Amino acid sequence: MGRSKLEKFAVIAERENVIQEGDERYANLAGKWREAHFKNNNPLVLEIGCGRGEYSIGMATLFPEKNFIGIDIKGARLWKGSTMAMEQELTNVAFLRIFVEQLNEHFAEGEVDEIWITFPDPRPKDRDIKRRLTSPRFLKQYERILKPNGLVHLKTDNEMLYEFTLEVLQEQKKEKLFHTSDLYNSDLQEHTMGIYTTYEKRYLGEGIPIKYLQFQL
Repeated sequence: MGRSKLEKFAVIAERENVIQEGDERYANLAGKWREAHFKNNNPLVLEIGCGRGEYSIGMATLFPEKNFIGIDIKGARLWKGSTMAMEQELTNVAFLRIFVEQLNEHFAEGEVDEIWITFPDPRPKDRDIKRRLTSPRFLKQYERILKPNGLVHLKTDNEMLYEFTLEVLQEQKKEKLFHTSDLYNSDLQEHTMGIYTTYEKRYLGEGIPIKYLQFQL
């Protein structure tokens, strides 16, 4: 039987690779993630809505010369990612427990080099359009914390979210926009580095094509 959520919450509260409210570092890392947490000057990559952190872990393994931060509000999920990072002795990945709406409180303008959004909740109801992680209000947040020409990547199984995001980006005339509605039958799959999340494997097993967009803000 797995650990209960309360046990996991207690564990991550003591972990060096998890930053959350109540931690003395929580409000003091904006603009200082490289020097204060990672102790280097390497590029900084975020995974928004990281869940169990599988993509963050995968990227951290492939690119030891970069720093990765998985962001999610679910403590039990972050416990899994932080545990995997510790087991693999990865020092270039951390996890931040916040709502996405709080990004500007925790990252300085132009601090981030790249953002990944992997299989987010598509928020299919019209009343939830503003809560979609590729809605204009979130894109504005990403644009503030990204360096000029910083990349954003979206992977999703959801056709509606893919089409919505594409429409938003085309309306805003975003540059260097690459996209495909069937990633693994396209020439863009090399950009995703062969990393698969648990959900992605499930969707592929069900014959659902994976959609992918890469763009600059």
